[in-house]
Amino acid sequence: MPSRSQIGPLGRHRTASPSQTEALGSRLALELSPGDAVLLEGEIGTGKTTFVRGACRALGVTTPVTSPTFTIGQRYPSSPPVAHVDLFRVEDLDAEDPELLADYLRPDTIAFVEWPRNIDALRSYALLVARVSIAHAGGDRRIVSIEEI
Repeated sequence: MPSRSQIGPLGRHRTASPSQTEALGSRLALELSPGDAVLLEGEIGTGKTTFVRGACRALGVTTPVTSPTFTIGQRYPSSPPVAHVDLFRVEDLDAEDPELLADYLRPDTIAFVEWPRNIDALRSYALLVARVSIAHAGGDRRIVSIEEI
């Protein structure tokens, strides 16, 4: 698949609150197109879903955005559709049914994937455009790194 010339906001950012983490997700979302997927990494509780919530709001999602840990994924109505996938409970994506992600990683959908383990397998579903790493920095503060893939 082709790659983008650049996705913004690249680099290392510091946020001091959940609303600032959401705002950073919103800024990234404005650079995305249908078929794009963003990978999110970080320990439990670092704010991956908070980041995705901000992105979803910028993309027109008005329904509650929650972690899909126990359902594998959520699809949100907007134009274009948005999907939020959590692969925390998926040990080996290659051992899963190939259709597991078919409803979420689609050419007409912008997707956010938490806990990506097998990036090569994910590439067969979507154009991976960015990796977001979120780390605790004390209290509500976070260090958010965004890089092009």
